[in-house]
Amino acid sequence: MRPRQRTLVFVNIIITCVASSMLATALTTALPPIMDELGLDATTGQWLTSGYSLAMGIMMPLTAFLITRFPTRPLYLTALGTFIAGSLLCVLAPGFEVMMVGRVLQALGGGALTSMAQVITLSIFPAERRGQAMGWYGLSVGAAPVVAPTLAGVLVDTLGWRWIFYLAIAIMVVSLVFAARVFSNVLETRERRFDVPSFVLSIFAFGGVTLGIGNVSSLGVTDAQTVAPLVVGVVGAVVFVRRQLALDEPFLDLRILRNRDYALSVIGSMLLYLVMMGSSVIMPLYVQNVLGQSATVSGLVTLPGSLLMAVVSPFAGRIYDALGMRRLFVAGAALMLASNLGMTTLTLQTSVWVASVLNAVRCVAIGCLMMPLVTWGTSRIGLARTADGTALLTSLRTVAGAMGSAVFVGVMSSVAAGAGGDAAASMHGLNVTFAAMSAVTVALLLIAVFLVRGRASRGGRSS
Repeated sequence: MRPRQRTLVFVNIIITCVASSMLATALTTALPPIMDELGLDATTGQWLTSGYSLAMGIMMPLTAFLITRFPTRPLYLTALGTFIAGSLLCVLAPGFEVMMVGRVLQALGGGALTSMAQVITLSIFPAERRGQAMGWYGLSVGAAPVVAPTLAGVLVDTLGWRWIFYLAIAIMVVSLVFAARVFSNVLETRERRFDVPSFVLSIFAFGGVTLGIGNVSSLGVTDAQTVAPLVVGVVGAVVFVRRQLALDEPFLDLRILRNRDYALSVIGSMLLYLVMMGSSVIMPLYVQNVLGQSATVSGLVTLPGSLLMAVVSPFAGRIYDALGMRRLFVAGAALMLASNLGMTTLTLQTSVWVASVLNAVRCVAIGCLMMPLVTWGTSRIGLARTADGTALLTSLRTVAGAMGSAVFVGVMSSVAAGAGGDAAASMHGLNVTFAAMSAVTVALLLIAVFLVRGRASRGGRSS
């Protein structure tokens, strides 16, 4: 691929991922007015987010097959079209049913685009530039979801919730026209048999676990709508794994986990997302519910961290290209641990801007780790298996992120309720929650210090 075309393709990927990443979290702010207008109760309304996560969990493993079976250009354009169609249904939705179909289509298109974006980026750039490229990609998928709730709040208050989808449609239409002009079939394809039993098992495995974990925070750990999907998901996952290891041509190649560095990158990514998504939900609760500040203040508290992550992510990619993964891994894990430990010391009298600084430190840590972990892990398994590696890593870290949101909110709520339920109790709940996050981060730091080798920690060779 010529350098100019490669640049244009990469710019298109960035534009697309900004829109899809923003919409993934923007609906959390818009959900109350949507429920009011469509006349939905809380149980029904939460399906607009749970159903999205469920469809995303189903789509991720399937993408590994689609990428290696169908040409890149038509597959990418189809995913864009699916996302736009889903957004149009959400804009026009007169009730829950149409809105739910729209959300599922958005998730199917967005899931395919997310996996394809990473595989394409890793494939079109030479090994010595992949870290930097993935750093810029990380800027789009990392900063956009953090800014999205604030932007969505402004749109909801000024123009109405449907304008969130209007904005997404406008960006995606531009991206579709742009992609039709610059994209080519950049990824190699081969004849593959579609293993229907594996696909069905992946639905139960990834979908069941994602849905069950997503229901924990809203319905509780013991609710049937939480327990049943989790049981189905775990059983499905066990059968799915056994089938993939037995097939000569698996639906999703799990044998790549035998590669030590790739396996460490998956574990590291899961621990990172566990803490990252948990803290992203806890911070607004702290500012608004515990301190009684406005949603605007909540957005301003997290804004410096989002901006720093945007700045750090590309530089982290350059550092990875130059020095490898180990130093970045240690530095990122240490910064995250310092941030989480700092949050355990906050009181009701502590200025909210202290929390903002600690959140900024955590965002710098995320910028050091998120995309370099993906680049490092997938570079160790070879380009031929990048689609499987990316799909598996993305699926597992998505599940971990959903788990972090549900588990840490649950910890904060239960500790606060047990301590009396007032503001001081909520503050204690927040301190305990970040202590739990610190324990997770210690595990991340131990992996970085003792298991990541100084040599062979940079991309370029498969093993």
